[in-house]
Order: sequence, then C-alpha cells, then structure tokens
Amino acid sequence: MKPILVFQTDFTYKEGAVSSMYGVVKCVDRELEIMDGTHELPQYDTWSASYRLYQSLPFWPEGTIYVSVVDPGVGTSRRACVAKTKDGHYVVSPDNGSLTHVKRFIGIEAVREIDESVNRLRGKGTEEVAIFHGRDLFGYTAARLASGIIDFEGVGPEYPVEEIVEHPILEPSIEQEKVEGIFEINDPNFGNLWTNIPLKAFNSAGFEYGDTVHTVVRHEGNVVFDERVLFHKSFGFAGKGDPMIYNNELMKVALAVTQGSFSEKYGLSYGPEWTVTFTKD
Repeated sequence: MKPILVFQTDFTYKEGAVSSMYGVVKCVDRELEIMDGTHELPQYDTWSASYRLYQSLPFWPEGTIYVSVVDPGVGTSRRACVAKTKDGHYVVSPDNGSLTHVKRFIGIEAVREIDESVNRLRGKGTEEVAIFHGRDLFGYTAARLASGIIDFEGVGPEYPVEEIVEHPILEPSIEQEKVEGIFEINDPNFGNLWTNIPLKAFNSAGFEYGDTVHTVVRHEGNVVFDERVLFHKSFGFAGKGDPMIYNNELMKVALAVTQGSFSEKYGLSYGPEWTVTFTKD
C-alpha cells in the first residue's frame, strides 16, 4: 500500500492554496490518498506547527508522510527538508522550528534537504514563483516520495540531525506539593490551556484526582488568576461553568472550564510569559 499523505498548514480554505497543493499531488499519482490535519494553524506560527505535529503524528500508520507548511521564510535560505522519524514516519517541512517537538519527543533518525533541481514542480509556468513552496516543493516532493518515484535518498543530500532548527522547550519545576510550568499551547476550539507539566510529574509531586489545588496564573509576573480548582480526570466531575484541572490527551496537566472556555472567561493565553503554579494546600 502507498503511504497516506497528511497536510497541515496555515493557509485556511479561504482561497485556492490547499486545492492547488492537492491538485499537484494527484497530477503526480491519482492513487495517492490525501488527508487533512488542519489548515487553521495560526499564521506564521512555527511553534504551533511543531506542537500539532507532535500531537497527531504518532496516531498515523507507520510510513505516513506528513506535510507541514507554516513558512514565514519561504523563498529564503532556510532549508526545505524531509525528516525520517524513529517510529517510521516522514515529515516534509521547512526546517524553521517546525520539527522541534518531533525531534525532542519522537526522535528523528535522518533528515535530507530537498534538491530543488530534481524535486520541484515543472511545466506549470511556476518555475519563478518563490512564495508557494507548499505547492511547488513540499507537496510535489511528498507526492513523489509516496508514489515511489523517489526513495528517501532521492529527496536530496543528507545533513546532520543536530543542525535541525529548534525552538527552546521549557521544563517545569517539580517540588513536593508544588509544581510550576507554563501554558505551552491551547485548545482553540474549547478554550482549554495546556501546560508543559506531565501528569506523571504532577502525581509524583503529591497531586491526586479529587484534590482541590491552589492555582495561580501569572502573565509577565503579574497575577491574573488565583483560585482553588478541582483536579480530576475529566470534565464531568466539575460543575458547569467551573474551572478545573485535568489530564489532557497528551498526558499533560491542563486547565479548562466545564462546558465553557477557560481562556475567554479569564482572558488568558499561552506562551513562555504565561506561567502557572499549582500548590497543594
């Protein structure tokens, strides 16, 4: 069976960019299966691109080729690459920080720079276009790889995994009955905020389901939320509209409002300037 192609971008569906990418894939091989990850990533946000890869990639079959295009440096000297993960997936992406979480938490076995002299769309009158590598380079290369026209070595020259561009990943502070971390990403549909604190570390510090936890959120050092909040395994254990701490889909501690939006209700967001402290009273 040929590998599945999965696409994530910041293109939206407001114009024809996604359709053009998929058209190129089908021109290479009409049998290739194309699936959407998301096309609603925040514009130019390579951190979000990296996190969403980490969130979804492990749940696709081995051999899946994931095309991730958030590319504020498109057309510049940043590398265009294909990374082979240690669990047998491929990620086709600009090397601009978008591979950070995959490298750290899944592992990258090898990475190759796309050779544009071979693996670039030709014959459509777009040879001089420098601003749509999603179509002319990433989508096209992914299709050639999935169809078997090229193998991984045929992508282009290999370069050291150590040279992959990475965002810094902050680690939580763990003490007995006190844990400090950051909100590293959000759940944009439901308004939940996900921390960088693994459930295992939270439990090791003495927190258990059913606890009421003193929770303090700071933005650039200023307290913006200070309440005692229920910690439990799912939303139904809290009253409607109440804040709660829960174990999210990636086994990390997160904050939510039951049947509501935590980020909207309290005016909070994510990033290294948003810190959270949990204390067991």
